[in-house]
Amino acid sequence: MELYLFFKVLWWLLLGVLLMGLAIMVGMDMGVGALLRYVGRTDTERRIALNTIAPHWDGNQVWFILGGGAIFAAFPLIYATAFSGLYIVMLLLLWTMIVRPLGFEYRSKLPTAGWRNAWDWALVVSGAVPMIVYGAGMGNMLMGVPFHFGWDLTSFYTGSFLALLNPFAVMCGVLSLSLSAWMGGAMLMGRTERGPLWTRAQRAATVGGVVALVLFTIGGIWVSHLHGYRIEHAPLPGVAQTPLQQSVVVAEGAWLDNFHSHPVLWAVPALAYIGLLLGLPAVRAGRSTLAWWLGALAWIGVIGTAGVSLFPFLMPSSSDPSQSLTVWNSVSSRNTLMWMTGWTAVFMPAIIAYTSWAFYVMRGKVKAEHVESNPHAY
Repeated sequence: MELYLFFKVLWWLLLGVLLMGLAIMVGMDMGVGALLRYVGRTDTERRIALNTIAPHWDGNQVWFILGGGAIFAAFPLIYATAFSGLYIVMLLLLWTMIVRPLGFEYRSKLPTAGWRNAWDWALVVSGAVPMIVYGAGMGNMLMGVPFHFGWDLTSFYTGSFLALLNPFAVMCGVLSLSLSAWMGGAMLMGRTERGPLWTRAQRAATVGGVVALVLFTIGGIWVSHLHGYRIEHAPLPGVAQTPLQQSVVVAEGAWLDNFHSHPVLWAVPALAYIGLLLGLPAVRAGRSTLAWWLGALAWIGVIGTAGVSLFPFLMPSSSDPSQSLTVWNSVSSRNTLMWMTGWTAVFMPAIIAYTSWAFYVMRGKVKAEHVESNPHAY
């Protein structure tokens, strides 16, 4: 049973790593898309912006697939409950993710301004909406999701789509979008020559960092006054269990329990502040690579803070708190987790290696003369 407990905690950590990788890598591409009409005032400037991420955006989608796959295989109850209850949100995310590659591939197929403008706006929407949904989803986890289970573990969702757009979740969505804008701006600064586009990217990254810093601070204060969840009674963590075997209480400030019990965990939100406070001067100084890595550190701190606050909860229930889904009661079998760990040990280093190699090979500045003379460029 101790081995099973180890794998449960390991896959909670690995899920966090995948969500961070998704936010950093996919969020960077989404940030460029969301900023497209701001940083690019001419067709050539917009083509330059798109071609900064052209070699990487589809490869970075691997993090999105891995995140969904990990939830499906490691935490099947989370996957089933979320996809059945949050169906409209999932469809919205799916539609934007379908439109996005179409925008990349079709935009430059015709030279007419109307055609290209339509796909430009499609890329803006499909870049901004997923990041807002991503942040709002995490915000709703802290607020609690209205679902409960029947005696046979059939899930019932009792909320509405509009209820998911509560003020706290919307704030988290804007926080996510602002960090995405920072990463996208830093990427554009690093891969374009100094000029109007570079200046606008710097300005966008600066605004994104400032907004993220303010909203993360407000969010922390807000969470300290939220009614969080606390397990009162449940089977031991290393024992196989279901959501029908526990007792959960709701109390104001309970999301800070882990920080109070283990003060060393305050280092996690400190990472976010380090990334944000040091990243802003790096952006202003034009040090795009350093700003990018500090933006990644900020993402790690923000997502890590949410994860530490929630642990061991993964999907709290506002309808019946005692039926909340946790690391202990929503996880797959020990054998499944063991197999997944083995494959992850093989493929995760491979993904990191080929991603690093691709960025190294495709390094350098994207120039106007390159996109105008290359028929294969976006």
